[in-house]
Amino acid sequence: MAVKESKRKEKEAREILRLERAQARPGGRGYLLYLLLIVSVVYIADEVATQIGTQMQSVLAQAIFAPVYGPENAVARMSAWNALTYLGMGVAFLYKPLADHYGRKPFLVINTLGMGLGLLFMSLASNIPVYLLGALTTSLFTPHDMQVVYLMECAPAKHRAKLFFIIKAVATLGMMLIPLLRSIFMGAGIENWRFVILVPALIAFGAALFALIFIKETDIFVARRLEYLRRSEEEREQERQQKLREKNIEQAQGGFIPAMLFCLRSRQLRWLILSTGLLTSGMLMTMYYETTMAHGFALRLLEQGAALEQAKSAAAPFVTQALYLFPLGSAALQLVQGFMADKWGRKLTVAIMSVCSVAAFSLFFFGARLSWAPWLVGLLCGGAVGSYWAAGDISGSVMAAESTPTNLRSSVLTVRMLLSGVFTGAWMGGGILLVNTFGDASAGVVSIAFAVPGTIAGIVLLMLKARETKDTALETITGKE
Repeated sequence: MAVKESKRKEKEAREILRLERAQARPGGRGYLLYLLLIVSVVYIADEVATQIGTQMQSVLAQAIFAPVYGPENAVARMSAWNALTYLGMGVAFLYKPLADHYGRKPFLVINTLGMGLGLLFMSLASNIPVYLLGALTTSLFTPHDMQVVYLMECAPAKHRAKLFFIIKAVATLGMMLIPLLRSIFMGAGIENWRFVILVPALIAFGAALFALIFIKETDIFVARRLEYLRRSEEEREQERQQKLREKNIEQAQGGFIPAMLFCLRSRQLRWLILSTGLLTSGMLMTMYYETTMAHGFALRLLEQGAALEQAKSAAAPFVTQALYLFPLGSAALQLVQGFMADKWGRKLTVAIMSVCSVAAFSLFFFGARLSWAPWLVGLLCGGAVGSYWAAGDISGSVMAAESTPTNLRSSVLTVRMLLSGVFTGAWMGGGILLVNTFGDASAGVVSIAFAVPGTIAGIVLLMLKARETKDTALETITGKE
C-alpha cells in the first residue's frame, strides 16, 4: 500500500512539474490568432469527416451497396448498416471524459488522427465490411469536438459566441473541398470517388501534426488541475468526506459517473438535455439531404421514362453544383447567429435558427423536385443544415459549457450527448425504418415529417425552462447556480 501511495505521489509530482512548465510557457504575441487558425483547420477536418459520408451518400451507395441490394434501396440499406457505426459513438462517450483528467491537447491530436484514419479506410473500401470499418472509426473520433472545448476555454467571455461561430463558419466553408474534389476526380461519373475521400484524410493527418507541435494546453484546465494536485492529503480527505456527506460531485476531476450525476442533479442541464434532444428530431435532414437532392434533380428524367441509375448519374453534376453553394448557405447562418447569440441571448437565437432550419429544408425539398437553379437549391440546403447544427451547438454545447464547472466540462458535454442521443436514436431509428420501407425517394418527406413536431416542442421547452447563459464567466461557475 505504501509503495502504491509513493508511486501515486511521484506521478502527481511529475504531472505538477509538467503543468507548471505549460503554465509558464508564454503563448507569445498573437498566440490566440494562430491558435484559432490551427483550431480552424482541425474544425475543417472534423466538418469534412462528418459530412463527407452524407455528401457522397448516393455515390457510396451506388458504388458499394447497389451491387448487393439494387439501386432503388441502396441508400436505405446503407443507412441501416450505418446504424452499426453508432457503436463507435458509444465507445466515444466513455473515452471523451478522460480529457478532464489528462487535458484537452492530447485528445485534440488523437481525435484528429482518428478522423483521418477512418477516412483512409473508407477511401480504400471495395466492399461493405471495409466501408463499415471506416465509418465506424470515423464515428469513434468525430463526436468529441475537442476543438469546441478549446474555443470555449480560450475565447474572451464577451466574444465567445462570436468567435465560436466565426470559426464554425470558416470550417463550414471548408466543406467546399468536397464538391471541388467531386468536380476534379469524378466529373460526370463516379469511377474515381475514392480520391474525394482520400484527400481529406491526408488533411486530417496534417492538422493533427500542426496541433501537436504548435498549440499548448488551455490555461483554464492547467490552473484548475494544478489547484487540485497541490491540495494536501488532509484537504483531499476532507473533500472526500464532504462528498460522502453532501454528494459534492461539483468538485470531481472529470469522469463519466460524476458527470452523469451532475447532469441529473442540475435543473439547468436537465432542461437543456431534454430540449436539445427534442430539437435533434431534425437530424434526418442532415442525413438525407444529398439523396433528397439527387432524387429531386433526377425526377424529371424518371418521369420521362429513364432508368433510375441513368437518371441519378445524369443528375450528379447538378448535385455537385449545388454542393458548392451548400457551405455558403450553412456558413452564413452560423456566422450571423454568433453575433445574435452574444447580443440577443442564446435561447432566442436557438429558436430563430431552429425555425429557419425547417423552413429552409422544406423550400430546398420542393426546389430540387421542381428543378430550381442548383445554386439556389444548394444555398437553401446549406442554410437548413447549417442552422440545424448551429442551434444544436448553442443549446447543446455553448449553453451546456456555460452551465458547467471547468473540472467537469468535457465530461458533461459527453454525457449531454449521450442523454440527448436517446432522442436522436429514436428519431433516426424511426426514420431509417420508414425510408427502408418506402425506398430512397421517401427520404425528404420523412425528414420533414419528423423535424416539425420535435422542433416545436424543443423550442417551447427551452424558452420556458432553461436559464439564459449569455455573458457567463466560465471560471466562476461552481455548479451550484
